[in-house]
Formats: sequence, structure tokens, C-alpha cells
Amino acid sequence: MTKAVLVVDMLRGFLEGGYPLYIGAESRSVIPHIQGLLERELDRGAKIFYICDNHDPDDLEFRMFPPHCLKGTAEAEVIPELANYPGEIIPKRRYSGFFDTTLEAKLKELKPEKLIICGVLTNICVMHTVASARNRDYPVEVPVDGVASPDEKAHRFALEHMEKVLGAKLTKSGV
Repeated sequence: MTKAVLVVDMLRGFLEGGYPLYIGAESRSVIPHIQGLLERELDRGAKIFYICDNHDPDDLEFRMFPPHCLKGTAEAEVIPELANYPGEIIPKRRYSGFFDTTLEAKLKELKPEKLIICGVLTNICVMHTVASARNRDYPVEVPVDGVASPDEKAHRFALEHMEKVLGAKLTKSGV
């Protein structure tokens, strides 16, 4: 079974202190779970896609959020703990990893039977990427120990929404 793992926004700008949208030390607890997931799925032949915020300085998203993950900056890089796992980087400008990116074309070529989606923030980019995947009829799994948000209430809402409304299967990473 061909699978694709979408690792959403596991970027230095969200997971390392000193950046405007740092989401806190608690959110870093997902890192070992994602590492284990990547090791297992790579051994099984899965393709990894790193879905990465990558903004121009005048991005309209900065009307809602402070400038973050600017193209060409360290902030927009995959965190060092995951950077050595082989995968393809898909830059994005909006919440969904499918919006105005090459992801859809890459998945059509790959023809995965399932997508596993992990990363941050559960209630924003993860949830919107899951919604876009489900709207394209992909079976989706979300490892609950592989997603995080600093807003616990929003995190729980997003997990329930992804399961009960979008039809994603909630799993554990197995780590």
C-alpha cells in the first residue's frame, strides 16, 4: 500500500523560541512521535512531504498574524530534529497544503492509498490540510500524538472536527 506522510509546518519559526509565532515548549512534545512515525513509514516505503509555510514579506496573511516564516529565512526551515529524514519540501502560503502548491500534482503522480497528516497547528494548517485532502477523497489518518496547538480547546475541537465531520481516522503514532 502506497502511503504519503504530510508533515505540516514543523518549522523553526513555530517550534524554536525567539520567533514571532513560537508556539511553546509543550508543542515540541510531538517531535519524538513524528520521528518514530517517519522512521516506521519510510521503512514501509512511504513518501514524505514537508508542507512548509513560506511567505513573501507582503503576504496578506500578515494582516492577521505577525510576519513569520519568510522565504529564505531560518524561520522557514524544517526543524533540525526532522530535517535529515528524506522528503520533499512543498512551500505554501496559506493554511491548506493543497492551496496554490504542487502537492496535488505530486499526489496524483504517486497515487497514495492513504495520507497520514501530522504537525502543527492542529486547529489551523493541519485541519485545513486534512479538509482539503478529504475533499479530494483521500483516506486520512491523523496521529493524535503527532499534532499540537498551544490552544488546548482549539486542539480538541480540531481533532473532533477532523474525525466526526471530515472523516479522518484518529490514530497513535505507535511510539
